[in-house]
Amino acid sequence: MAEKQPIIVVKKITVQQGGAHGGSWKVAFADFMTAMMAFFLVMWLVSQSDQVKKNISDYFSTPSIIEYNFSNYGVELTLEKLFLDLINEPLKFFQAFITPTDFTPNILGMGSKKIVLHHLADQLGDLAQNVEVNGDEIVFEISADQLFAMGSSSPADQFVGIMEKIKGISSGLEDANIYVDSLIYDRSVKGSNPTLAKNVAEARVDLLSQKIQSSLEHPTVDVYGKSEVKVARDESKKKDFNGKIIFRFKQKDLTKDGRKPRELDDVFGSSKKEESVYNNFVKQLVDRKKKNSSRDSREMPKKSL
Repeated sequence: MAEKQPIIVVKKITVQQGGAHGGSWKVAFADFMTAMMAFFLVMWLVSQSDQVKKNISDYFSTPSIIEYNFSNYGVELTLEKLFLDLINEPLKFFQAFITPTDFTPNILGMGSKKIVLHHLADQLGDLAQNVEVNGDEIVFEISADQLFAMGSSSPADQFVGIMEKIKGISSGLEDANIYVDSLIYDRSVKGSNPTLAKNVAEARVDLLSQKIQSSLEHPTVDVYGKSEVKVARDESKKKDFNGKIIFRFKQKDLTKDGRKPRELDDVFGSSKKEESVYNNFVKQLVDRKKKNSSRDSREMPKKSL
C-alpha cells in the first residue's frame, strides 16, 4: 500500500504598494477637488445679493420660466421665444433658466409676438377685442358694459375680476407708458347731455388709471388717461352707446439705463393677422379648459347610495 502524501497548503499574500499607476490617489484627489468646488461655490453664494440668493433658492423649489413656458405655450412657441432671446439678449436667455415662475412678467419684454398673444388670450380670453401687437406696443379694447353700468362710472358686478386680469398684464411692465382711453356716446346718459357724458368718461378714466397705477411693480411706468364723447346718430347701434375702454401699452424710447428697448418680433414672420391668431389662441384655451373640466367630472368618485 502506497504511503499517503501529506497535503501542503500554500498561502500567498500580495501587498499592494502605492505606485505611479495605482488608483487610490485619484479617488482622494477627486474627493479633495469636490470639496474645494463646494467651498468656493458656498463662498460665491455668500457674496451674492439677496435677489440672486432668492432666485437660486426659488430655482430648486419652484418650476423655472422655461418649464412654465413649455407647459403653457407649447414646444413651438417656447422654442421660438428662446431662439429670439438667444439672438437678441443672450444674458436674458440664460437668466430664464433660473428665474422662478412666481414673478409678474413684463409682457412688452417677452420678445415674441405669438407669446404675447397667447398670454393675452390666457389672461383676458374673449373679453378683449380688436387686439393688436406691434413691435413696441400692445392695444386691446374691452366693452364698457363689462366694466361699468350704462351711462355711469359705477363699476359693474364683474369689474373687480376683470381688473385683476388687466393688472396681471400691466403690473410687471417696465420702461413703458400705459394709455387708458374712455369712449362713450352722448345718448348713454340722461338727456343725451354731452357734458354729463364727458364727466362720466373722465370718471371712468380716473378710476381705471388709479387701479392700474396702484398695482405697478416698477417706477419706470407712467399711466395716462383720455376721455372722448361721440354723438350717436344710429339708433340700431344702441347696444354700443355705453362705449368702450381702449388699453395701450407702449415701450418708452429708452430704458432707464439709456438703452433702446428690444421690440417684439416674429422669428419666422407672420402669415396671419394678429386678431385671427388671438382668436385661435382663445379657442384653444377654451377647448382645453372644457376638456379638463370633462375629464375631472369623469374622474370624480360617485357617491354610494
